[in-house]
Amino acid sequence: MDPFVVLVLCLSFVLLFSLWRQSSGRRKLPPGPTPLPIIGNMLQIDVKDICKSFSNFSKVYGPVFTVYFGMNPVVVLHGYEAVKEALIDNGEEFSGRGILPISQRTTKGLGFSSNGKRWKEIRRFSLTTLRNFGMGKRSIEDRVQEEARCLVEELRKTKASPCDPTFILGCAPCNVICSVVFQKRFDYKDENFLTLMKRFNENFRILTSPWIQVCNNFPLLIDCFPGTHNKLLKNVALTKSYIREKVKEHQASLDINNPRDLIDCFLIKMEQEKDNQQSEFTIENLVGTVADLFIAGTETTSTTLRYGLLLLLKHPEVTAKVQEEIDHVIGRHRSPCMQDRSHMPYTDAVVHEIQRYIDLVPTGVPHAVTTDIKFRNYLIPKGTIIMTLLTSVLHDDKEFPNPKIFDPGHFLDETGNFKKSDYFMPFSAEVNMSKGNRGNGLFLITGDENNRIPKLCACFLTGE
Repeated sequence: MDPFVVLVLCLSFVLLFSLWRQSSGRRKLPPGPTPLPIIGNMLQIDVKDICKSFSNFSKVYGPVFTVYFGMNPVVVLHGYEAVKEALIDNGEEFSGRGILPISQRTTKGLGFSSNGKRWKEIRRFSLTTLRNFGMGKRSIEDRVQEEARCLVEELRKTKASPCDPTFILGCAPCNVICSVVFQKRFDYKDENFLTLMKRFNENFRILTSPWIQVCNNFPLLIDCFPGTHNKLLKNVALTKSYIREKVKEHQASLDINNPRDLIDCFLIKMEQEKDNQQSEFTIENLVGTVADLFIAGTETTSTTLRYGLLLLLKHPEVTAKVQEEIDHVIGRHRSPCMQDRSHMPYTDAVVHEIQRYIDLVPTGVPHAVTTDIKFRNYLIPKGTIIMTLLTSVLHDDKEFPNPKIFDPGHFLDETGNFKKSDYFMPFSAEVNMSKGNRGNGLFLITGDENNRIPKLCACFLTGE
């Protein structure tokens, strides 16, 4: 048979299969823009401003609609009510992790990127360990305070001259995580630490590139074509190799009666469950968990700090009020601690407003439904990816008047006390709402004697 005829027949088959799959799936899912065969709705979405495209779709199709990335349907939730109904009211059914092809290649379904029983056990262990943190008799707060002092010293070396703080603001949260998982922090000029930071920064740039979006929509490209995704996979492999070396060092010096960090606690848990054939506490899960902590905590925190400093520079009246509260509650001769938070409502409001205003993760982390579920009269099949448009919640003008304006008053009541908001979802809804939590913790303390450089930046973000 003529090769050209074979090619035409193959392409026709792929096209017909794509049309059949999309038409059969669309009958069950929420409405949405009509997808094209194979490429879905990619031409109708502005990849530079996905949130704007989704907001426009919501005006036509409502707060729950479906878009196709390639041949894969994604159900998008727009607005507080839809997000709350899914992630809180039906939290168990929407608790799956929407694993994209690139994520699957890098995480292999281990650590926090897992699903089902594995995810629940690893998450429960990690949260309990980090919350209690009886490691080496040093709490997370101690480690954050130590790193904050080191960060301030680095900033002082600039002698108040103009500088780009991006690098050292990235080093600080990364070093806190190093202290939590590796027992110790690193000097900012340490070669291993610099290599680690370089890989994280490079991977973040790659992951946010249009090419990765294309690879996620057409996973065949990952194996068949060259591209920056190969650099990403190589960086991840090298980082995990470094973590494995650290795990081996911990195994050789482990004292089960005196755990020093998260790796020690994980190894002790492994020993306790060594006779359990179904145990999720394995070396590979440990490596994946540590890698996920770096991925989740480094870039989010450093970017929030960077934007926070920029906003304080642009709003000197806010900075002055924060400094006044710092001087009144903390003074100039000790480090801040979490107990100070309840006595600093304005600073607390500023921290929350920074996270609300910058809208760091506008579409959140992809979820997936764990079972077939009827949601708002639509049938969403098991495994369907769910995308929550957190921008639509953080910038809701019913909850936050003038949402595009930076205003700490969004989190203050008439008497100047801190005001909790269920709409505060900088990363997701589960942590902030399910237990009445006040959200993620970030303390940003600014101003030295001349109000030129930060006196202290103590930061540690936790979230989904």
